Amino acid sequence: MVSDVLRITVLGSATPFPRPGNACSGHLVEGGGVRVWVDAGTGTLAELQRYVALGGVDAVWISHLHADHSADLLTAYYGLLYAGLEVEVPVPLLGPAGIADRLAGFLTNGPDRSPVERAFAVQELYDGHVARVGGLTLLSRAVDHAGPDAFALRVEDEEGRSLVYSGDCEPCPSLVELARDCDLFVCEADGEVPGHHSAAQAGRSAAAAGAGRLVVTHVGSGVGPAEAVALAAAEFPGEVAHADPGARFEVTRRSRTPGRTTRSRASSR
Repeated sequence: MVSDVLRITVLGSATPFPRPGNACSGHLVEGGGVRVWVDAGTGTLAELQRYVALGGVDAVWISHLHADHSADLLTAYYGLLYAGLEVEVPVPLLGPAGIADRLAGFLTNGPDRSPVERAFAVQELYDGHVARVGGLTLLSRAVDHAGPDAFALRVEDEEGRSLVYSGDCEPCPSLVELARDCDLFVCEADGEVPGHHSAAQAGRSAAAAGAGRLVVTHVGSGVGPAEAVALAAAEFPGEVAHADPGARFEVTRRSRTPGRTTRSRASSR
């Protein structure tokens, strides 16, 4: 049974390939009576099943089509159709334009296009796209990722609690606008290169948005988790945590008084 608490669980945060004990980018968002798989990077399908069967996922949301954020959609396709799961297909899949054809190109074994729509009911994202899944509202904004179409996500429940996930992107006004006054901000920190945030830049984006709490994820291999947290904390006055694989963050409403936050509890499996 899905709790009424709004919560995000880190399925993986490795970049650009999975490591022992840490899958690539993926999250499970629970709340409003539903479960949403947010990014399906390599290795995240196995981790997802620690918390919910594949057949228990109510929707999938994909930030962009790089493999470390979407590759496990391929195995999910086979699981949904051929594993004997009790699941109502097609499952809603929200992702960038062309996602269905990209999957079909990988799955086909001949001249005919693979019928990916048997497993997934595809909705193509655009800037400002809004979807309702159970008691959750999903708002997507286009962000700058130096190449492919990419989106960040804001999730709000009916109690007004909010979390924002950056996907992969460099600092940009649309991300700050999307994260404005959110209770929990999950921001990537792959490095200060085109298309990405550094840990310090993640802190600055969180501060500019007035976020309540910051979680740095997708941290590049040149910076350790503790150092990434310290770099972000030097730029952001609120609490900062690292997206350890298996960490679970409950989203709580906070005081809107500047400089005051309410703790969101996090625990590792």
